[in-house]
Amino acid sequence: METKTVQFFSPVSLKHIDVNGGFWGDRIALNRNRTIPAITHQMQATGRLDAWHLDWEIGKPKPHIFWDSDTGKWLEAIGYSLTTHPDPELEREADRVIDLIAAAQQPDGYLNIFFTAVEPENRWRNLRDWHELYDAGHLIEGALAYYGATGKRKLLDVMERYVEHIDQRFGPREGQRHGYCGHPEVEMALVRLYRATGSVTALNLAKYFVDERGRQPHYFDLEARERGDDPAKFWATTYRYCQAHVPVREQKAATGHSVRASYLYSAVADLFAETGDQSLLDASRAIWDDLTAHQMYITSGIGPAHANEGFTFAYDLPNETAYAETCASIALVFWAQRMFNVDPDSKYIDVMERALYNNVLAGVSFEGDRFFYANPLASFPSVNPFERFSGINTAQHYRRSEWFDCACCPPNLARLIASVGSYFYSVGNQTAFVHLYGTSRATLKLGAKPFEVEQVTNYPWDGDVKLQLKLEQPGEFTLALRIPGWARSFGLTVNGVEHTLAPVRGYVHVRREWHDGDTLMLTLPMPVERMVANPAVRQDAGCVALQRGPVVYCLEEADNGPELANVVIPRHASLHADYDESLLGGVSVIRGEAVRVQPAAWTDGLYKPQYGLEYDDMPITFQAIPYSLWANRQPGEMRVWVRES
Repeated sequence: METKTVQFFSPVSLKHIDVNGGFWGDRIALNRNRTIPAITHQMQATGRLDAWHLDWEIGKPKPHIFWDSDTGKWLEAIGYSLTTHPDPELEREADRVIDLIAAAQQPDGYLNIFFTAVEPENRWRNLRDWHELYDAGHLIEGALAYYGATGKRKLLDVMERYVEHIDQRFGPREGQRHGYCGHPEVEMALVRLYRATGSVTALNLAKYFVDERGRQPHYFDLEARERGDDPAKFWATTYRYCQAHVPVREQKAATGHSVRASYLYSAVADLFAETGDQSLLDASRAIWDDLTAHQMYITSGIGPAHANEGFTFAYDLPNETAYAETCASIALVFWAQRMFNVDPDSKYIDVMERALYNNVLAGVSFEGDRFFYANPLASFPSVNPFERFSGINTAQHYRRSEWFDCACCPPNLARLIASVGSYFYSVGNQTAFVHLYGTSRATLKLGAKPFEVEQVTNYPWDGDVKLQLKLEQPGEFTLALRIPGWARSFGLTVNGVEHTLAPVRGYVHVRREWHDGDTLMLTLPMPVERMVANPAVRQDAGCVALQRGPVVYCLEEADNGPELANVVIPRHASLHADYDESLLGGVSVIRGEAVRVQPAAWTDGLYKPQYGLEYDDMPITFQAIPYSLWANRQPGEMRVWVRES
C-alpha cells in the first residue's frame, strides 16, 4: 500500500522523559511499587500466566477467551516501567512468561491459549464474539513495549510471525476471509508495529480491517450462518454494539461499547496519519465532536450504560448508575493524543487531561492495589448495579476490588500510568508542544540538536509552572504551551519579560532563539468553579459540580455526613480551596458554606402534603475532595453533582 505523509506530530519517547517528582512522579512510583506487583500476584493466583503452559484438562477451570490480552497489557506495563526504572527481578518474571508464550505458538504461527488448549476446533470461527484478534493486538503492544525497554526481540519475533499468519488468513485476496474483530484493538497495535519495524504487512492489515468493517455482505452474518447460528439472534441485537453497523467512514456518532469505539477510532486517527486519507480524519472528527458534546461525563467518563457497557443517546448521563468504565477513559486518552497529533488543537488534550486526573485515576485506590471497573458519579449504600464486576454484595457499600473475572481494567490502568510521561509533549515542524504540566525533565529534539526542558510545579494543586531550557548552543524553534480550556486567564513571562501572545487553537506559541538557561513562567489561576450541565442533561438539573483546574471534586459522607442529596449550596456562597497535607497523601480540598435542607420531623409514611411541614435549613460547612480519591476511607455516600439553591 502506498502511504502519503501528512503533517504528523509525534509524542516524545518515554526513554527521553523523567517524571521525577510531583503529582505524576508519586503516582508512577505507586504504580511501580504497588499496582504492578498486585496485578502480577493476581495474574499468578488466577492461573493467567501458567495457562500459557497449554496444559488445561477437562474438569479443570477453563482459561477465558481473553486471558491473552491480560498478559499483553501486563507485559506492556512492565515494559514501560522497566524503561524508566530497571528491575532485574521483574524482568526475569516477564522473560519467564515470554518463554512460555513462545513455546505456545503453533507451527503455523497461531497463538491463543483458549483456542489451542481448550477448543482448537473453533479457531477463527467467531470473530464477532471471541476476541482472538483483540488478544493478538494486546500481545503485539506488550511485545513492542518490552522490546523498547530491554532490546529483547523474542516476543516481538513471535508476534511478527503471528501477524504473518493473520495476514494469510484475512484480507481481500482470493481464498482469504473478509473478516475483522468484533472488539477493535488489533488495528491500533498493527499501526504501532509498522511504525516500530517498518512492516508494511502490518499497516496494510490494519487498513484492511478498518476499511472492511461494516461492509455488505456483512461478515458477522456470514460467519454466523457458517456456524449454524441465526444472525438475527445476535445477543447484542445490533452491530452498533461493535461499531460495525455501517462502514467506518459513514459513522457520525459514538455508539455501542465505549472501549471498542475508542480503540477503533484511535486506529482511524493513526491510519489517517499514515495514509493521508481525509475521509478517515473527517469520520474521527465527527464522532469525537458528537461524543464530547453529547455523551461524556464531566469526569471524562464515557459510556453510561451497564447493559452494553457503552453509549445510549445524547445527554443521557445518569450518575448513580453511571458505567463510565475505567478502560473506556483510558482508550479515550489514547484517542485524544492521536487526534491532536494529526489535528493539533487543545480541545483533544483538554479531554485527555480531564480523563487522566478524574475517571482514570478513580479506577485505582490510593494504596494502589484495588480497582474500580465502573466509575459512578454518585453512590449510596446498598446501590451497586455492577456486582458482577466488583465482586461485592449489593447490600454493601460501593468499594474497589482486588481483581475481576473480566480483568481488563487493572493492567490497562497500569500500562497507562507507567507511560504517562509520553503524553506530556509532542514534537514536529520545529515546534515542541507542551501538553501536560508536572515536575519532570525531558530531552526533546527539533532538527539535529536535542535540548532539555525541565518543569517544576505543584500542578494540579496550583497553576504556577516553571519551565527551564538547557541547550548546548542557541537554537531557534517554537515552544507551544497549552492554555487549558478551564483557564479563564493566564500569565506568561520569558526570562522575566511578560508576553501577551494570544493562544492559537489553545496553545501559546513562543518562537525565538533560545539559549541555555532560558526560563518560562506560566501562571494559570485556579479559582473554584461551579460547573453546570447542558439543560438537556436531565439528571443534573438544578445541580452544580465543583472543579478547580483540571480536577473534578465530590462530596463524601466521611466529611459531610449522610443524606448528601439534602445538601444545598447557595448560589452566592463563598467557596475556597485549601491544601490538606494530612488527607490522602496531601491534596487540595474545597470548603464552603452550604445548607442541609430537610423537614424538621418526619414521623411515618412515604409521602405527605408539603402544606404544614416545617423545615430545618441547617447551615453547614462542607468539604469536597478530588473525585479520583473517593472510596478510600470509611464507606458511605458520594455525590459529584450537588443541589444549588
